[in-house]
Amino acid sequence: QVQLVESGGGLVQAGGSLRLSCAASRRTGSNYAVGWFRQAPGKEREFVARINWSDGSTYYRDSLKGRFTISRDNAKNTVYLQMNSLQPEDTAVYYCAANRVLGTAYEYWGQGTRVTVSP
Repeated sequence: QVQLVESGGGLVQAGGSLRLSCAASRRTGSNYAVGWFRQAPGKEREFVARINWSDGSTYYRDSLKGRFTISRDNAKNTVYLQMNSLQPEDTAVYYCAANRVLGTAYEYWGQGTRVTVSP
């Protein structure tokens, strides 16, 4: 079983930055993805970004391009989400998830970390 642990959430003022971390207990395979998702109060969970572990290629929600950056540290089995120019609408619980094979459903999920952006 793979465990994912998120950290780095908190309260920040609009315009500020946060960096979230997602530490995995082990890799899920040789060609898989780790993604970030978020769920705002009263809304459905939505995709934020993902990174393909094998080659480091990244994909973003269109509306977040330029403000959010996903990256990985192979040695630490950790994925980061750098969030800049945060706005109140970014307030949500952020989750990381991993699949076993690229293109398949995300099987492993973290417990989430809360991000609150004040006006």
